Amino acid sequence: MKKVILTLVAALGIAAGAQAAEGGIAWDKAPVNVSDTASLQNGAKIFVNYCLNCHSAAFMRINRLQDIGLSEQQIKDNLMFTTEKIGETMKAAIDPKQAKEWFGANPPDLTVIARSRAGHQGTGADYLYTFLRTFYRDDTKATGWNNLAFPSVGMPHPLWQLQGERRPVFEEVESHGQKTQVFKGWEQVSAGTMTPQKYDEAVGDLVNYLQWMGEPAQNTRVRVGVWVLFFLGIMTFIAWRLNAAYWKDVK
Repeated sequence: MKKVILTLVAALGIAAGAQAAEGGIAWDKAPVNVSDTASLQNGAKIFVNYCLNCHSAAFMRINRLQDIGLSEQQIKDNLMFTTEKIGETMKAAIDPKQAKEWFGANPPDLTVIARSRAGHQGTGADYLYTFLRTFYRDDTKATGWNNLAFPSVGMPHPLWQLQGERRPVFEEVESHGQKTQVFKGWEQVSAGTMTPQKYDEAVGDLVNYLQWMGEPAQNTRVRVGVWVLFFLGIMTFIAWRLNAAYWKDVK
């Protein structure tokens, strides 16, 4: 119980940090479709290879990946690096003591990360989609990286080899006698292994998976909800007709 409370507190703390950063760049709309199994499978692969090194998903059992169309053997062969038991939860590869020493605190659990980031600019998925696409090199930071969606973020860019290195371009705008820096776009410093379009698609798949992981049963819930509404509609019609038949001879 203590572990659950600490994990939720950490998630809420970082969510508060994200809210504080909302005054910056606008969030882009995330291409979320939790019914797209191909996207979810690719997102799961990216998550295991790039996120699970530091971040855990302590409330997500590995065997739940079967819900997105993966067989138990596929999971064992390709997506199990931190445990040997398929019924275990997704544990981070990093040692907690080393993580605290390197980053100042243990990286937060990501099980419900997409549900804890919602703000007035959009959903949690929108925030994550923007966040993972707005890292840039900043030699003044301890990690060597900064982020437009979360300024002074305390983590390095986990996908920089895919995206490459970029530099934000700002334009000075004067309004009411005050000069402000307005973000105008990006300058590519060095290329990554993916084109910008392919990188955005990969991040979309990862965010899609994070959205699904926050509630793996959401597709079932929606399907059941539709049938329940359909049933209630039929029963309402039947009750209405029975009521009319019962009272038709009563004046």
